Amino acid sequence: MCGFPAPTDTVTARHLRGQESVITGNRQPSWAAFADAFAAEDEALLWARDRAQDAGLRSVSPGTGAALRLLAATVDAKAVAEIGTGTGVSGIHLLNGMRPDGVLTTVDPEPERQQFARQAFRAAGFASNRARFIPGRALDVLPRLADSGYDLVFCDGDRLECLEYFAESLRLLRPGGLVVFEGVFADGRTVDSGPQPAEVGRLRELLRAVRESQHLIPSLLPVGDGLLCAVKR
Repeated sequence: MCGFPAPTDTVTARHLRGQESVITGNRQPSWAAFADAFAAEDEALLWARDRAQDAGLRSVSPGTGAALRLLAATVDAKAVAEIGTGTGVSGIHLLNGMRPDGVLTTVDPEPERQQFARQAFRAAGFASNRARFIPGRALDVLPRLADSGYDLVFCDGDRLECLEYFAESLRLLRPGGLVVFEGVFADGRTVDSGPQPAEVGRLRELLRAVRESQHLIPSLLPVGDGLLCAVKR
């Protein structure tokens, strides 16, 4: 197995050493650990992850972040809407995949978290005009965004509202745009046959709605806690 490249200004030796130990230190690493270790993250991302941990928030995994970056680049995204700013981990990955003139519109009910995200974006080298922060509940904000105005919509908010996010995403996306939902495995509960909380039932409904929609080309990516993706026809 070839080694990782030498550290650069955006990839620290400390983090790469940790990644190499995950990949090479176990002869049979899990696919999830391997995918996370493969995705190099810089100091700005690590700082944002630390802030999320301090706040008791769950950030997207490195493997999920890498997938988001890839998806944003695939659609040559200039306009992306994000539901759930958190402390900026997913936002940095999305911005890294977007066009240099692209703008991320990110929505979160907690302005304090968005302040952490602002700092993280700045530390990652993004100009202030690359992100538009809107505080508030997603279902209050999304109806104010433009029809067919977005290349990608990333949903990482309240799971109980996922079906409403789905409906809004179809309106917001241009033809050929992508809707992406994070956390659809719900730590494995989505595929567990036992009694589950209401949010898992909503995720199952979402999976069925996306799979059966005639307006979408769907795929379920087994990275992180599950990444449900679909292209709008």
